[in-house]
Amino acid sequence: MTNVLDRLPSGARVAIIRLRSLGDCVLTTPALRLLKQARPDLQIAVVVEDRFAPVFTGNPDIDQILAPNAGAVSRFRPRLALNVHGGATSVRLMLAAAAGLRAGFGHFRFQPMYNVRIPQAQEILNLDRKVHTAEHLASAMFYMGVPQTEIPRAQLFATTCSRTRPYAVLHPYASEAGKIWPRENFLALARHLDRELGVEPLFIAGANEDLSAFGEYTCFQGAPLEEMKSLISGAALFIGNDSGPAHMAAAFGRPVIVLWGSSDLDNWRPWRTENVVLASPSGIHSIEVSEVADAIGTFARQPV
Repeated sequence: MTNVLDRLPSGARVAIIRLRSLGDCVLTTPALRLLKQARPDLQIAVVVEDRFAPVFTGNPDIDQILAPNAGAVSRFRPRLALNVHGGATSVRLMLAAAAGLRAGFGHFRFQPMYNVRIPQAQEILNLDRKVHTAEHLASAMFYMGVPQTEIPRAQLFATTCSRTRPYAVLHPYASEAGKIWPRENFLALARHLDRELGVEPLFIAGANEDLSAFGEYTCFQGAPLEEMKSLISGAALFIGNDSGPAHMAAAFGRPVIVLWGSSDLDNWRPWRTENVVLASPSGIHSIEVSEVADAIGTFARQPV
């Protein structure tokens, strides 16, 4: 049977509708790498909200980044619109593309709008287990005709950070309370890094997240995502809650320590980088500072 990619002529345009959020955008990049490797002739655009567009800047697998509005998508004129987001807005954008091929996962809503329905990743990958988000997204490419191969690490591209002293990036926030390690623990850990290991702790957070408790150290609150990419790319170590910046650090191949809360570990653990995940049956608040300090020691073969 002819697969989807075989139905695309040379140089055809493909729109990947991603929209958001930070971790999901980062973990879409392995799938984009697989698609471009298999069909380097394709013109690939990602449809994404402006605040997450920097995830894709500088990526050689992407030819255009499109704003999430019907006009931009329609003007691109893709032959294939692949919706990996799912909701009502992404379906409207997929329809606005007026593509002959409209692909999305079989569990998405609005199934009559799709003429390519992608099965569960387990079926495509022939696996009997939960799959990581990177595997889930890559499976769509395999279903459409990309030869099955090892799924690569996520990719981000950034300018070089100019800091000279070795530093660790600490991210003390997440999307919900059950995923946030106590701030006094982060502060104690920062002092351990600074005073005992000679590593400068740098704190990062979103514009609406308060870093005043960490004011004795350098803080980047609400910095542009391009600046965050540069900062994380040069870090000797990343320590944080399960959230988007942890996936950024993994994409740059940084050693990662994640304090795990309520998310599904199989779906969201750091992808293809040296990492330690710390969790407790009693919840994230029960993880001790000493456990994180010990985890830092596991990277001793590659000193921070």
